[in-house]
Amino acid sequence: MPDQLNSISPLDGRYSKDVAVLSHYFSESALMRYRLQVEVEYLIALSNEKKIAALPPIPNTIQITLRKLYEKFDSRAARRIKKIETQTNHDVKAIEQYFGEKLHKINISKFIPWVHFALTSEDVNNIAYSLMWQDGIKYVYLPMLNTLQKEIKKLSRLYSSAAMLSLTHGQAATPTTFGKEMTVFLRRMNRQAAMLKEQRLQGKISGATGTWAAHTVAYPGIDWIRFSNRFIKRFGLDPNPVTTQIEPHDSLAESYHILTRINTILIDFTRDMWLYISRAILGQKKITGETGSSTMPHKINPIYFENAEGNCGLANAVLNHLANKLTVSRMQRDLSGSTVVRNQGVALGHSFIGLNNLIKGIDRITINQENMRAELDKHWEVLTEAIQTILRKNGHPDAYNKLKKLTRGSYVDQETIHKLISDLNITTDDKKSLLKLTPENYTGLAPELARLK
Repeated sequence: MPDQLNSISPLDGRYSKDVAVLSHYFSESALMRYRLQVEVEYLIALSNEKKIAALPPIPNTIQITLRKLYEKFDSRAARRIKKIETQTNHDVKAIEQYFGEKLHKINISKFIPWVHFALTSEDVNNIAYSLMWQDGIKYVYLPMLNTLQKEIKKLSRLYSSAAMLSLTHGQAATPTTFGKEMTVFLRRMNRQAAMLKEQRLQGKISGATGTWAAHTVAYPGIDWIRFSNRFIKRFGLDPNPVTTQIEPHDSLAESYHILTRINTILIDFTRDMWLYISRAILGQKKITGETGSSTMPHKINPIYFENAEGNCGLANAVLNHLANKLTVSRMQRDLSGSTVVRNQGVALGHSFIGLNNLIKGIDRITINQENMRAELDKHWEVLTEAIQTILRKNGHPDAYNKLKKLTRGSYVDQETIHKLISDLNITTDDKKSLLKLTPENYTGLAPELARLK
């Protein structure tokens, strides 16, 4: 393990334990493993192509041995590839040579000329990077997101009827329930999570400029588009048959954009939770031994929500750059995207930290319904919306302006509201209905909305 105290990146230092699970998918060693997987599977696929008479089918027993090269890939293998790279100064070529060494070692050197046959590096890389992202999302990010969704759902159901004051433009507004507001975020997250699960990444394996030129000059009788389509689909990717040297990464960008929307929703959520804590309608559990401030002993800061906001924002900065950069390449290919795409793990790392801290933050909050009720009781003016609506119902053309004149910018309490209602020229039933209203029970369908599936 590297010295965390001397790491430049917080992901490799301060937060290394939090994101260690992502190392299996986004480390340099992981990239080598995914590249090797592509090379191994490509060789096996070539051997199964009947029209390549010079390359006999690889027996199942040897296929198992070859697949173990990436299935059992370890740090020793990674170090060997890195050593080869010091000579080649080319990371994909180092994978090719390493694979050749292994073929020689298991006495099947006859297959060495077919390693990386007619391929360009990008054929290997585009599949490898898509697999990294696909697996990291599926096996690490989505399970954590699902945990967060479950925690928010618990809040939405448990506090579906917990009335609280709404603020629009920072001013007292029509009451809602805490559960309903949690459901707003939950449903937004659910929609984006479903898109992320369904997103299909694309891949290509069509040679130096996407024309299969080397393939067809060697074996013109093979349907290389069909061969490539079958090969790409084996990895759970959609084939993209018309490209330049690079697969244009539009599908990756689409996935990045979905993640940025999730992060933006989470930023919105963190800020609301922060403000609820600031209003004291949410409290925070005291944890023995923890310190909230270096000078103010009383403080319990909403640090997990603040940490999540910062990390989700940083993730979005990287994700947006990835989406903007990888989809632009000069002519048939330039190398400026190569160094950029390596940072997709950085973006997912910060997104993952954001999720983790939100879960921790939610675990520490308490709901202060007493403060919610006290806050509502200070704002009887929120009932003027209901009153002017009933006036309209009873045919009063200037209902809004009448209530505006009586209440705008003025302190309004229960006595004021009840006197106002008593003097209204409306039906007896409507008057009784209004007199039963309080800021706490004027929540409309909020409790039902909080329980919507």
